[in-house]
Amino acid sequence: MEWSVVVPAKRLAVAKTRLSPLTATAPDLHAELVLALLADTVTAALGTADAEVSVADVVVVTDDVRAAALVTGLGARTVGDEPDRGLNPALAHGAGAARTAAVAALSSDLPALRPAELAAALRAAEGAGRALVADAAGTGTTLLAARGGELRPRFGAGSAAAHTADGALPLAGDWPGLRRDVDTAADLAEAVRLGVGRHTAALLLRLPAVPGRP
Repeated sequence: MEWSVVVPAKRLAVAKTRLSPLTATAPDLHAELVLALLADTVTAALGTADAEVSVADVVVVTDDVRAAALVTGLGARTVGDEPDRGLNPALAHGAGAARTAAVAALSSDLPALRPAELAAALRAAEGAGRALVADAAGTGTTLLAARGGELRPRFGAGSAAAHTADGALPLAGDWPGLRRDVDTAADLAEAVRLGVGRHTAALLLRLPAVPGRP
């Protein structure tokens, strides 16, 4: 089965504000950090393919020029955030631009994501009309998949429960990189422990201090 993956990318000026303490002494690197997280997420999605499932289309929803240039250089497509009404309308808009009937919304801050994890989650989602992967805390959502139906994203606080209440099946696989989104320095330290992609790894070498880095 072929899937389209939709990834949201905020304008860099307002993205990942809770990571600001890490770049307090090098504020010019904050946008670079956000872009690195996005790049490793998109790279993993683009590389997802096995004998049963593949990602045929990665759509990044963004109005940020730098983010758009980065992901198109990696091989993804972009669509503008035409609704301009927040995350969920943006994801629904991106899903509408997908080239396959099976569509998944993926968080943009998964630097430890492995293509094999995403492939396994998408295989598991094939048996359900809609399915989700909860984040490491169990309350948020890092992946929402819909096979041949509406995505109906409910991202935000308590999104795992919201998606479940709306009929999405929670998937229980052991996918630590897929579950480890990065909102705080502690999250980033855990992602580093799991092993981050090359874009994030290179950027972290430029930061004065990173939790979890030797």
